[in-house]
Amino acid sequence: MLDVRPSPIAGTWYEGNAKTLARNIDEYLNNAQLPELDGEVVGVIAPHAGHVYSGAVAGYAFAALRGLSPKLVAVISPFHNLARYPLITTAHAAYGTPLDNIEVDKVALDELKSYLDIPITPVAADKEHSLEIELPFLQRALSGNFKLLPIMIRAQEADIAAKLGLALAKVLKDKNALLVASTDLSHFYDQATANILDSEMLKRIGAFDPNAVFEAEQTGKAFACGHAAVAAVLWAGRELGADRVKVLRHATSGDVTGDYSSVVGYGAAVMLK
Repeated sequence: MLDVRPSPIAGTWYEGNAKTLARNIDEYLNNAQLPELDGEVVGVIAPHAGHVYSGAVAGYAFAALRGLSPKLVAVISPFHNLARYPLITTAHAAYGTPLDNIEVDKVALDELKSYLDIPITPVAADKEHSLEIELPFLQRALSGNFKLLPIMIRAQEADIAAKLGLALAKVLKDKNALLVASTDLSHFYDQATANILDSEMLKRIGAFDPNAVFEAEQTGKAFACGHAAVAAVLWAGRELGADRVKVLRHATSGDVTGDYSSVVGYGAAVMLK
């Protein structure tokens, strides 16, 4: 029997019925109107709120992956709960969603650990939503089966994100693999302020500048709860030959709810080479 991580969010953060979930995800993917992607996709950046709020924006990121058939997908997310560990992974052998189980690539995980002087701590039955929320999109967008390399970042230091990014690149090099960074943008500003803040963060992401992403967060010029995950993925993408980032979409929770007084920002982007 496969040791499957129990989902704390299926049926609440996203649809718990497999058929309805698949239909919802496909609708988000189909509605995404992508520009021409002139290059090979190395990875994407996607939001991680409940699908009803950020699913339409996430659809743009994952539509860029449609038809690809990687054997390994590294999903890098923040860890929103308190923990004394800088880097966290699941202690389970697989993640479960209503669409099926996704096996964790323990060999790739061990290889990643060997390249780092920072421990990656396995946690059982974690409650983190930001990594799992991306998985049904991957299951619907990608062709064929893939294994997962799941990393959650609690540390807020740029040097740790950089080390992780460089180590990820070593693991993924010469493999049929993709990177996913999970992040939302500004939280609980009014719509006009959120648009200004999010535009600044997306400009820095679009400039393919992980140091600038950290600088924005540290100085309050812009915000992303997964800024360390984004930066790590940008550093990894650089090492893997990506040379540009295209921002695909921005919206806020207010665009869904109609309440613009306090919103959360969402962005989608793709790394290309």
